[in-house]
Amino acid sequence: MSIPDLTNYYLFARVAAAGSISAGARELNMPKSTVSRRLTALEESQGVRLMHRSTRGLKLTDVGQAFLVHCESLVAAAEAAQQVAQLVLETPRGEINLSSPYAISQSMLVNLLPEFMALYPEVTVNLMVTNRPVSLIDEGIDVALRVRSHIEDSSLIARPLADAPATLVRSPSRGDVAKINKPLQHPLDLVHFPHLSLHFTSGRYHYELRSKQGDKLNVSYRPRLITDDLMVLREAAIEGLGIVSLPNYLCQQELQDGVLERVLPDWSLPVGIMHMVYPYRRGLLPAVRALIDFLAERLPQAARSSLQVPVTR
Repeated sequence: MSIPDLTNYYLFARVAAAGSISAGARELNMPKSTVSRRLTALEESQGVRLMHRSTRGLKLTDVGQAFLVHCESLVAAAEAAQQVAQLVLETPRGEINLSSPYAISQSMLVNLLPEFMALYPEVTVNLMVTNRPVSLIDEGIDVALRVRSHIEDSSLIARPLADAPATLVRSPSRGDVAKINKPLQHPLDLVHFPHLSLHFTSGRYHYELRSKQGDKLNVSYRPRLITDDLMVLREAAIEGLGIVSLPNYLCQQELQDGVLERVLPDWSLPVGIMHMVYPYRRGLLPAVRALIDFLAERLPQAARSSLQVPVTR
């Protein structure tokens, strides 16, 4: 069996992407006659017609469509191999657009980003802090950090970093919460208390709770304070303004110090997944790849200490 000419596979993929032999030849900076001759040789070597040519362009046959998938894989593999060598030679530099929720930015990136930038002095980071879902492609975001109960099924590359459990907490002795003389032993008892919350675009505010026995219960509430800043919610809870759901990494110390206490310890909230998303694997600039690798290593370490909520006093 003869060894195939992989150059012809590459030309076929590029011409198919361009839509015509003329356009493909221009992109490849090759004579049209050469490209046409190489494609004819490819079809002859395969023994089948891969495309129909006309003055309006070209149309792939059914076999050509299936053949193209594998040609594109060969092109991607060749480009990836070339990038391996380039990454060794290139120093990470340039601008990175990073998106992060407030809580991760204020509790983790505040320490990690200075460390990263000290390692890579030629890199500039543009940090967008927002709790709204960002469109990476439309807004030019290279890397986004997210916390969701599940990883979205999309064309984005999603890299799980750590579980991000949350806990219902309140002040044990301050503010309006402490003055309410009502039992708080069952989720339905939550209706007697004021609540604090992040802003939800759906306008529906409720807790999804699961007991240790596996029972599920949704409890709706009307927030007294709504904000995109979890730090504000935490401080408001410490002052006794209401009950709030907080990520463990934002309230562990306060629980240990006794300024907050866990509410309904026999019930739990859905566990979020802290993950990092970016548009594609191939073609990443060295600076973006360096940031992805750095965060993949360091963010789980930063979150690990908060995976378990300590027993409150």
